[in-house]
Amino acid sequence: MKKWIVIVVFLPLFVHAQQESGAWFCHQKKINNRTKPLDKSNNYKHTFDILHYNLELDIFDCYIEPYPQSFSATNTILLKADSVINFIELNAVNTSFIIDSILPSNFTFIHENDILKINFNSTLNIDDSVSLKIYYRHKDVFDEAFYVAKGRLFTDCEPEGARCWFPCWDKPNDKATIELKAKVPTNVVLGSIGTLQDSIVIQDTLYYHWKSRDPVATYLMSITSSINYKLDIVNWNPHYNPSQIVPIRFYYHEGENVQNIKSKIEDMADFFSALYGPHPFEKNGFATVDTLFNWGGMENQTLTTLCKNCWTDLLTVHEFAHQWFGDMITCATWADVWLNEGFATYSEALWVENTQGYLSYKNHLQYNANYYLNNNPGWAISEEDWAYNTPDMMDLFNYSITYMKASTILHMLRYVVGDELFFQSIKSYALSPDFRYNSAKIPDFFNVVEEVTGENLHWFMEQWIFKPNHPKYIVDFFANYSENNIIVDVEVAQSQSHETFYQMPVELLFRFDNGSDTIIKVWNTENNQMYSFTFESMPVEFVFDPNNEILLKNLTTNVSLGINNKSENIELEVLPLPFDNELVMVVSIASAEKVNLQIVDLMGKIIHQKELSLDSGKNIIKINSNNFPKGVYILNLHNSKYKINRKIIKG
Repeated sequence: MKKWIVIVVFLPLFVHAQQESGAWFCHQKKINNRTKPLDKSNNYKHTFDILHYNLELDIFDCYIEPYPQSFSATNTILLKADSVINFIELNAVNTSFIIDSILPSNFTFIHENDILKINFNSTLNIDDSVSLKIYYRHKDVFDEAFYVAKGRLFTDCEPEGARCWFPCWDKPNDKATIELKAKVPTNVVLGSIGTLQDSIVIQDTLYYHWKSRDPVATYLMSITSSINYKLDIVNWNPHYNPSQIVPIRFYYHEGENVQNIKSKIEDMADFFSALYGPHPFEKNGFATVDTLFNWGGMENQTLTTLCKNCWTDLLTVHEFAHQWFGDMITCATWADVWLNEGFATYSEALWVENTQGYLSYKNHLQYNANYYLNNNPGWAISEEDWAYNTPDMMDLFNYSITYMKASTILHMLRYVVGDELFFQSIKSYALSPDFRYNSAKIPDFFNVVEEVTGENLHWFMEQWIFKPNHPKYIVDFFANYSENNIIVDVEVAQSQSHETFYQMPVELLFRFDNGSDTIIKVWNTENNQMYSFTFESMPVEFVFDPNNEILLKNLTTNVSLGINNKSENIELEVLPLPFDNELVMVVSIASAEKVNLQIVDLMGKIIHQKELSLDSGKNIIKINSNNFPKGVYILNLHNSKYKINRKIIKG
């Protein structure tokens, strides 16, 4: 008598307060800036390299009622030619500012269609450099990049808002150092990226001078300021260099409680610098702004912007981790945004593991996976077109894909390669001189992982990063009595409608009535793959992926206990046992059939496979096994009617 048990697994929604997720806040902030200009110019390949920006801004009147958004400024740019050129084109939004003049005076310019074209008076050869100075005025307009309100002023640029407040080449793969000088009233506290060089008071005016030591992507360049800002500084002594002092600055407003994060920031800094390598910058900091920045945080290099009173643990962790992944190593194009948001979101889970244990880490990631599974919009983490045409914010920063799915993929990579090699790979990537203070593409990261692990992981990247959706598993367990043993056949199938097959190592759990468990890991490398195992007693429970390491999946499990009716009308004899250079199968079958033959090793690796056309009655099939290594194999014959297996040994 055959007994079937059908188990459909709906993954549980673990309790995990969405409002506490740093990724949720980060996502909300970014999708609420949907009117920012998006570049469709397909100009990632440019002909020059900007080395340095020197901005001088007169923003004094912005802090005085009626708080205009207009200001005058200069931008001195040092650039180097990557090819033979006699002009450059910069991003400069026409509705945001006016270009007055350019030095040298014999340089001519045209400012139209949000592009500033500057014509040189001579030709630059490769590696020639030139310095030019742009005089411009920002209009009294709201452009969702330069914000002014009631004595507060800040910038917010991701993905391409820097072009609204200074002329620049506004793509993430061209990083440059920057100096920023700002003229403000004396009651204004102003923070920016890099280190404060000086702040000089002359009568009623305060002159700030900030300078970055390290290159910065334009979308990470920022100002954050306010009248009567509060400023606290925590001087962190890194564990890797106790004599060093890294100031971590906290800008906030009256009534905000910053003490919780101030008390934890050194632990966070120690944790991530141990995990990812030394803190990348000469300082760090966080600054809350007003209600014009309604949600979350923005990981501006060395000075993260936060929403008002948003001093929460996981938001701070998320933005802090961006200093390594996003700021120090920046996505080369928006098609590579996984290297920013996937890593920062996964860092939240690592912080949870560090502070609350591994079970909490898994619950945290299970929530992420469930959110994706319930809200999957159906596109890949990396879309090729995003490298050339900047997508809408709702697509680029989609919570299900760019944050939730992205974070779980790093856990699955950890599962595939193991903890030691995984964390070694992450640190090697962060410390790589090719990418540190530079930009990277997704294959660059996987090249590092492959170098560390010695494994080819191209398949992992292709299926999880560049293909949409996820596997839908149907797993059949057939448990049958055979003489004095129990033989359990397992068939692993994937039923997703799209073409992608997801190969993964999978764990199979067999639980017995004496309380013991056996977990066997096999490689699932093709659809409808068969595995066979022999036990002394009948398992009482069968579980596919018992530790839920493959976080992104739907799963249906079928269990058949007793006689396997699928093999009632077929007989199989294998000769000789053990076999050597030739294996002979004698197959008796009631009617002519086509059946699939598979010979697999105990890890599920297919050694030999073939479709057989069998006649009714007795069939003799000979297999050349000269190239089979010595060992134990499982021979499977199966089609829609039949399923039979034998354990065979090559001596």
